[in-house]
Amino acid sequence: MQLDSLYQEIILDHYKHPHGRGLREPDAAGESAPHVAEAHHVNPTCGDEMTVRVHLTGDGDKARVSDVSYDGMGCSISQASASVLHDLVSGRTLDEALRLHEAFNELMTGRGQVEPDEELLEDAVAFAGVARYPARVKCALLSWMAFKDAAARATAETAGGN
Repeated sequence: MQLDSLYQEIILDHYKHPHGRGLREPDAAGESAPHVAEAHHVNPTCGDEMTVRVHLTGDGDKARVSDVSYDGMGCSISQASASVLHDLVSGRTLDEALRLHEAFNELMTGRGQVEPDEELLEDAVAFAGVARYPARVKCALLSWMAFKDAAARATAETAGGN
């Protein structure tokens, strides 16, 4: 099986069997996540929409992404990317999650010239081929940008003392 074909299968699997789909309330996983924020992003080029909710526990350097949930509509690439995002960042420290965001963003904006780190990005490497199609890059990045905005809002809440 060729690598591109395998990557397409990974994307289709995440699309057909999404992980983390459905916006969850803070106590949905039996954990109290005191800092919850969400962001809604729209890709005006194609009409895809995504709302991402981030649950953080702890403050400052100890902040941890206890959960990421999402809901949205759009193409298989945007929906599969949100599923992969959920798998990659849930349970990690916020710093680790933001480093993953940077690595995925670099892969997507590299126009197919960036060699993905499979150990770091796991299933997200499947989107390497998408980077060759600028119109599809926004689809793949939609949930990741919403995640970054929601995490910033949740972090601002912790800094505000709420």
